[in-house]
Formats: sequence, C-alpha cells, structure tokens
Amino acid sequence: MAQPGYVTVPILSVLAAIGYVYYTTVFLAIPAWLGLSTAAGVANVVSFTALAAACVATYAVAVSRDPGRVPAAFVPDVEDADSPIHEIKRKGGDLRYCQKCSCYKPPRAHHCRVCKRCVLRMDHHCIWINNCVGHENYKIFLIFVLYAVIASLYSMVLIIGGAVHSLPKDEQTGNDSSRSSIIICGVLLCPLALALMVLLGWHVYLILHNKTTIEHHEGVRAMWLAEKAGNLYHHPYDLGYYENLVSVLGSNIFCWLCPTSRNMGNGVRFRTSYDIPPSKPPK
Repeated sequence: MAQPGYVTVPILSVLAAIGYVYYTTVFLAIPAWLGLSTAAGVANVVSFTALAAACVATYAVAVSRDPGRVPAAFVPDVEDADSPIHEIKRKGGDLRYCQKCSCYKPPRAHHCRVCKRCVLRMDHHCIWINNCVGHENYKIFLIFVLYAVIASLYSMVLIIGGAVHSLPKDEQTGNDSSRSSIIICGVLLCPLALALMVLLGWHVYLILHNKTTIEHHEGVRAMWLAEKAGNLYHHPYDLGYYENLVSVLGSNIFCWLCPTSRNMGNGVRFRTSYDIPPSKPPK
C-alpha cells in the first residue's frame, strides 16, 4: 500500500485521464466542429479550459489536504451538557478508544488502516487521491467530483459534435485519424462520466441525510437491530435537509460551491437532532 502524501499510480492515472480528455476535446473535437477561428470555438475552448483547471486545482487540494487529525488532548467529557450523545463501542459499551493510536476517538471519527491514524468524520479512504476523505477535505472532494461530472458531460457534447462534423467528406487520412481519436475518447469517457455521476449522486444522498459512507453501512445494521427489538432507529446527526447541507457546505449558500471555503465546525463536536428544540403545538 502506498503511504498517504505520495504520488501514486492511481493519481497519475487520474491526471493522465484529465490531460487526454482535455487534449481530445480542445485540439480535436472543437476544431472539427466549431473551428478555432470562430467566436463559438474560442468561447468553448476558454470555458472548457477553465473547467479543466478547476478540476485539477480541486483534485490537488483533495490529494494534499489533511482530512482531519484528532487533537492530542482530546478526552470525551461525559458530563458535558452540550454533548448529549457519546458514541460507545458495540461490545462492552465503553467510550470509543483507539488502541492503535492510544487516544479516545471523537464522535464520527474512525481509524484508517492505510493512513495508520484516526481521521475526523471519516467517510472512506480513496485510492484515487491516496488520502482519506474526512472532515477537512470532504467538501473539496465533493466539489472536485461535481466539477468532474460537469466537465465530462461538457466534453461528451463537444466530442459528439466533433465526431459528427468530422465525417470525412473526401479521402483524407488526416480527417479519418482525427475522427477515430475523437470516437475512442468518447467511448472511454462514457463509463467514466457514468461512474462519476453515480459517485456524485451517492454523496448528495449522504449529505442530505448528514451521513458518512461508514455511518450509512453502520446505520443499516443499527436499523435492522432496532426493528428486531421493536424500536425505531433515527440517525442522530440528521438535522433536516437544509441544516444537513449547511453542516457540510457552510452557512453561506453562495459559497457552497466555492472551493476556497471550508465546512462547518472543528470535527470534534457535531450538532445532533437532540440539539433542535421540539416544535411547540399550536395554541
């Protein structure tokens, strides 16, 4: 396993894929369809270049940003009235303590076997960024996936247009070679765009329910156990759709898609549904 912080083959593969799609779209598809001497051609080149640059920039941040470390002095305060929930071990009911890191784990934190440390609000370890997706880089990871989906769909439109308009009108091998390259890129881009859209849809679902991937799988088991005992299971961090979005993307709606702004909180304490006062019945 590659150590976090190092450039790996999957990272190089992602950068190579971005470069290949960019080259085919800008230097083959757009010239074949719109031409580089037209206003429409130049506008599409500029727009797609800006989108590709945003993808590379957000990807670099997702790779390099620390997902969130547990503070060395963290100790859960069971008498803290502001924290009505204290996560405990499945077996024994003790407070969650990491034997490998020799420290208590805050709520929603988990130990990563690859990074070899506990990560705040850990979602999963992603081999494509050689890093964990956690509290500090979850938002930038989501924005990268969003930009990648938009870029993939944008590129698909340009590639389809380029393939259609590059039909050889005469026996010119140059045109035929260019069209073949465009078609090959389009065929490779289809499953990539589909996978990215599924990934984006999955994380949008998680955000709307204020869950991580780990919490979703744990919640399925908890729901089954609760139903078996005749009880109802409710995810304690689910605050409602809007509040869930705010807890991840920030309080300013205009900065939700801004890669420079970070998510809310310090990753150690999170609002729960118990923090929301019950609505009073109408008089």
